[in-house]
Amino acid sequence: MPKQKGVLTRKQTRFVDEYLVDLNATQAAIRAGYSARNADKIGPRLVGKSRVAAAIKVGQEKLQRRLEITQERVLQEMARLAFFDVRKLFNENGSLKKPHELDSDTAAAIASLDLNEQKIKSFGKPEALRDLAKHLGLFEKDNAQRTDPVRELLALIDSGAKSRGSSIISNRSR
Repeated sequence: MPKQKGVLTRKQTRFVDEYLVDLNATQAAIRAGYSARNADKIGPRLVGKSRVAAAIKVGQEKLQRRLEITQERVLQEMARLAFFDVRKLFNENGSLKKPHELDSDTAAAIASLDLNEQKIKSFGKPEALRDLAKHLGLFEKDNAQRTDPVRELLALIDSGAKSRGSSIISNRSR
């Protein structure tokens, strides 16, 4: 029976399912039944095939819809960590609030707690702030479309001067 164009083999379908578990092409190839000895070559090659890549994309979209993973929800969780306020852990008298007394944002920012020793560990605030800043394009190196407006203006002035035969800005001043 000839293979239909655009249809995955059973093994490729299994690979896609396994790849969606951890996004590890090598391990997905092994779990799908491909040779463990060559899985480090086979896995990435499969991900690069257009039909397999399309199936992976469809699978990821289904997972995102089912789990309600949206950009807004991810950003909201990042913001919860970034803007965590330790004061919200305590009552007015300075005693530690019980877990059920915490608001959702505060509870989401807690990585672990030991009620016996009254120890609380929050998720990394600096990392969350850095991730949010990157998303918002606040770091020049992480946002290629950002430019320096002063440098752009000077370049524009310089190019206009050169077209008239004089140079206002020398290369040494840049």
